[in-house]
Amino acid sequence: MNILLLGGGGREHALAWKLAQSPRCDSLYAAPGNPGIAEHAEIVGLDATDHGAVARFCDAHLIGLVVIGPEAPLVDGLADSLRAAGISVFGPSKAAAQLEGSKAFTKALCDRAGIPTASYVHAHCKADALAALDRFATPVVIKADGLAAGKGVVIAQTADEARAAIDDMFDGAFGTAGAEVVIEEFLTGEEVSLFALTDSATIVPFGSAQDHKRVGHGDTGPNTGGMGAYSPAHVLTPALEAEAMTRIVAPTVKAMADAGTPYSGVLYAGLMLTPDGPKLIEYNARFGDPECQVLLMRYRGDLVELLSACADNRLASLPPPQFSAEVALTVVMAAKGYPGTPSKGGAIEGIALAEATGAKVFHAGTARSPEGALIANGGRVLNVTAKGDTVRAAQARAYAAVDALRFPDGFCRRDIGQKEVDREAGTA
Repeated sequence: MNILLLGGGGREHALAWKLAQSPRCDSLYAAPGNPGIAEHAEIVGLDATDHGAVARFCDAHLIGLVVIGPEAPLVDGLADSLRAAGISVFGPSKAAAQLEGSKAFTKALCDRAGIPTASYVHAHCKADALAALDRFATPVVIKADGLAAGKGVVIAQTADEARAAIDDMFDGAFGTAGAEVVIEEFLTGEEVSLFALTDSATIVPFGSAQDHKRVGHGDTGPNTGGMGAYSPAHVLTPALEAEAMTRIVAPTVKAMADAGTPYSGVLYAGLMLTPDGPKLIEYNARFGDPECQVLLMRYRGDLVELLSACADNRLASLPPPQFSAEVALTVVMAAKGYPGTPSKGGAIEGIALAEATGAKVFHAGTARSPEGALIANGGRVLNVTAKGDTVRAAQARAYAAVDALRFPDGFCRRDIGQKEVDREAGTA
């Protein structure tokens, strides 16, 4: 089977790495790709916003499956255009991708389906948002309604911080994503990510992870797209996972089907484990980044077979996905200045040395200089990923690989997975 992978970050490098391992993969193409993805796929010059060009490429190259990595093409309706051309796609329709594209859409669905989530107000203008603050205690969560690359969430500790966040959003800090906002009750508990695959009829769990969103050590500083992750998240016990699947994921898939907008693809549920049980924080309509990297390090099956079955409504015909019992942990190396304006062009060396430790280095924001050297070309640059029998072992191996790299313009958190390491040691 010939496969087209769309995207160019660390998530897509992990997908390319795993797709290329399948005996069912004949030719793998990627756009726009990156130097890491180029090790597994032929990089092609396609613009995902040009739906006609993507469809023509698929026809000319006999593409049997398109895998859409990032959220923007899904929200833009690329999957619909390709399906209309008779092309098999892994990823939800434009209507179904609203689960990520609009926080307010998801909150309204939760109301209709009785899905446990934080109380909220959907505000269409700054005046309404400021007035609604009186209904909430602090801390309070302010979210841009639309896509904001993982950065459109502010946890305001005071009313002044909340008002400033509302001002920023309506004044364009997140572009059109902040044209409307959702104000939410702050939930207490531990946050965890649960993944499920569905073809709209069959739903199967696809692992759990814990992400580290804050830029700084000890969960300090602004939110980012993610500074590291590990899988599985042991805090999501089998009982809690079953509860989340029954009370949150399954009702969502049913509600989408009942509304005439069936959901097909991966459904990524961000959950808070509250004293009252799991509650939905938000949905993503694609694999997380960097959670995808740790999930695929542990996944034991044929990813082409699995994603193709999901795309073609054959998920019930496959056995449940199987994962290694090992822990996988990834550390994000970011460019100085991230999550603000990152420094670009910094030289990167030592990837072979890092991988000689047994780790895998996924490229997230890299490019080649005119001379062919590997350089930084984004905010999150590398995902240094390792496995171990425990979180401590995986953490030690990942940081040993980090220390083998030479990236003077880069930085990382040194505490990825530390909370779970402390729990393993009984010191948490």
